[in-house]
Amino acid sequence: MKGDFQDALLSPTDTYEEALAFFRGQGMLSNTLQRLGGELEEHGIDYCVIGAVALNQHGYKRFTVAVDLLLSRDGLERFRAQLVGKGYRPAFEGATKSFRAVGENVPIDVVTAGEYPGDGKPKPIRYPDPAEGFVVIGGIRTLPLEKLIELKLASGMTAPDRLRDLADVQEVIRLVKLDRGFAERLDPYVRGKFLELYEAVARAREP
Repeated sequence: MKGDFQDALLSPTDTYEEALAFFRGQGMLSNTLQRLGGELEEHGIDYCVIGAVALNQHGYKRFTVAVDLLLSRDGLERFRAQLVGKGYRPAFEGATKSFRAVGENVPIDVVTAGEYPGDGKPKPIRYPDPAEGFVVIGGIRTLPLEKLIELKLASGMTAPDRLRDLADVQEVIRLVKLDRGFAERLDPYVRGKFLELYEAVARAREP
């Protein structure tokens, strides 16, 4: 494929080719993800993938041009000290949580444990410590589905510019075939919104 992920922009043809490769577990982003996961583990840095990559890991195939990564604050400092300058670089001058894989120039955006999703204001849902729980899918540490859905619901509920997060949850319900009982695995703060989206999917399935 021509070019790289410079500024996360690809030509329509290259985007199509990269998307096909990504869904086959190949291509620039998949290669970056596998290398990044291996190097984080090699350096003893706890992590989980979140965002669109995690959605793909759990069965909702959605193309993305970036890796969203959950680290602890200590993990972020260790990433900067041990890996930046050795295959990774800041995305721009002064960047503290946005990086690029040097080879493919794939964006890597970091969220740290303890941050609040959506509007950033305190709420019952916050990003967890990646060491406290993860599932390994395809060799990559991934945020468990219930935690991913909690974060997306809390984000979409509190940030008007994050409605895509609610749409993502609705698509996961439809494609992964989550049932109504899944709501019991979620924090009460977001349970009602999950059931609202579930009912919308259920109505659409009715003949």
